[in-house]
Amino acid sequence: ETATAPVILDEAGDTGLRLDRESKRVWVTGDELDPPLSLAQYRLLALLYDEPGRVYSRDEVVEAVWPEDDRDGISEQAIDALARRLRERLAEVDPHTQYVVTVRGHGFRLENALKEP
Repeated sequence: ETATAPVILDEAGDTGLRLDRESKRVWVTGDELDPPLSLAQYRLLALLYDEPGRVYSRDEVVEAVWPEDDRDGISEQAIDALARRLRERLAEVDPHTQYVVTVRGHGFRLENALKEP
């Protein structure tokens, strides 16, 4: 009978990552990130969270993260540094899981995201 019980996503012991767009909050394995992500980190994560497993190109990342900036002014190194900082923040809570994956020559994808049913 307990197999049909509803899943509560922010219960201790959860695995995966969850993002709430309305409150701009992020949970990793049931623990909320505190302090919150920077705006650029949040924008990157929100983009990847739209379709976990889909590879987003660097151009899509630039458009989503820095929409008000000149695209020519955003270097590959800036994009890589942002992805690295986001990985580091997520690893503070869950160092054993790789959430943001670089797909060499193509872009980035998100793994282990929890989506609302």
